Amino acid sequence: MNNNDPHESQESDPINPHRRLGMKMTIAMWVVIMGLLVMFFHSWQEKQHNPNQDLSLDLTTDGARELTLQRNRFGHYVASGSINNVPVVFLLDTGASDVSVPEELAQKIGLKRGRPMIYQTANGTITVYATRLDRVDLGGIVLGQVRASINPNMQGNKVLLGMSFLKHLEFTQRGDTLILRQYPPSS
Repeated sequence: MNNNDPHESQESDPINPHRRLGMKMTIAMWVVIMGLLVMFFHSWQEKQHNPNQDLSLDLTTDGARELTLQRNRFGHYVASGSINNVPVVFLLDTGASDVSVPEELAQKIGLKRGRPMIYQTANGTITVYATRLDRVDLGGIVLGQVRASINPNMQGNKVLLGMSFLKHLEFTQRGDTLILRQYPPSS
């Protein structure tokens, strides 16, 4: 080994600063790549569950407001919207009489529990609490004073958008799409 050769001493030096910097940059690159992949797959998975995150309302020639929803990969119509200007995720449910809000979400929105009611569900008999929603917005289709229930038995943060909202709309299903129409009030 020749101590006068600078290349030989740098390569055998275990704590070469250039080598350490290169390793740190390589690790940082992999961390960034993994972070981007996680973000991509999370977004993709969320889109699979709720393909209706960015809704676009159309106005028809007869003055109706029309909204087209895509069915998710599980066969449900899930869409982003709001209750009393608080963002929520709706699961459209024509089998539900009312809009049904999980109790934890109802507290976040600031809903007040009303009288208890007994409902018969697929999972048996439950007690829910009557409430009113000042404003329900599904992609620009807006209704006020919508009858709803606060459901202490519901887990998660999805709101069942039942017939107390849907009965005011015309809906047509074709394949994997559901078209909702809200007509202007008759004079």
